[in-house]
Amino acid sequence: MRIDLTDTTASKVNKALVQGRRAIGSPAVGMVLTMVIVTDEENAYDSMKAAEEASHEHPSRTLVVIKRHARNLRDRTRSHLDAEVRVGSEAGTGETVVLRMYGEVSEHADSVVLPLLLPDAPVVVWWPVEAPDNPAKDPLGALAQRRITDLYAVERPMEVLEKRVRSYAPGDTDLAWTRLTLWRSMLAAALDQARVPVTSATVEAEADNPAAELLARWLEARLKVRVERVITDGPVVTAVRLGTANGEIVIDRPEGPLATLTLPGQPPRSLALKVRATSELIAEELRRLDADEMYAIALRGEADKETPVHV
Repeated sequence: MRIDLTDTTASKVNKALVQGRRAIGSPAVGMVLTMVIVTDEENAYDSMKAAEEASHEHPSRTLVVIKRHARNLRDRTRSHLDAEVRVGSEAGTGETVVLRMYGEVSEHADSVVLPLLLPDAPVVVWWPVEAPDNPAKDPLGALAQRRITDLYAVERPMEVLEKRVRSYAPGDTDLAWTRLTLWRSMLAAALDQARVPVTSATVEAEADNPAAELLARWLEARLKVRVERVITDGPVVTAVRLGTANGEIVIDRPEGPLATLTLPGQPPRSLALKVRATSELIAEELRRLDADEMYAIALRGEADKETPVHV
């Protein structure tokens, strides 16, 4: 079911949500969180699609904030809110509200979003494209327990990465880091099998890849070795090589969903290491809403000196 509202208010949007749930006989009690997506019109469809697919694992109310700019000066100074309410099959397993804001109301998006949050439920804010320099201090980010950005979506990812280092607050995370989960798991499993100290490390990836830089910083922090960055043709991270006294531990994925793991004294074996869809990354992030300490360590490239070093 879809309800369109023109020149509306947050109160009327709430009434439309109740009306829609009653019409299809669906209560709101099954939803576990509110997800706020802050995006532009160009990326709204893909973002909503990813959130809808993730909602099969995490039923949620999704609020899509789109700040619009009118074409002429007269309409540009007029402040108003248009909304599109989707419930039932139109919104996956939860419900979706698309909020298109014009004029001054777009500068106070938090005042529109706040009345629409599910009561007593966590809030996650996701910026699929451009994010504020300091997500935790952004008016919408301040409402959330979890703030998700994506370094892959910015023009100069390495410059923005340094901004993330300076502005990090508990609850921040980035999909460039989430993309490394399978790499981190396989490297940890490989080191458990090898059981030898690592004396050198190399990360091979395409130029200016933020995930590769986070992976290199994480390895430096956890293994206490300098990690060499090697540029390849990609795509994304193509290989990690860990030097030991017994030989190299290598995970090599030049292309495709399969990687090759090589351990000293053992034959190579194939591993599934695909590039995951955005919906899978979002679903993973929604499984835990506490502070991601490993992401903080990877950002800064330094470990807690009182914590034993484990990968």
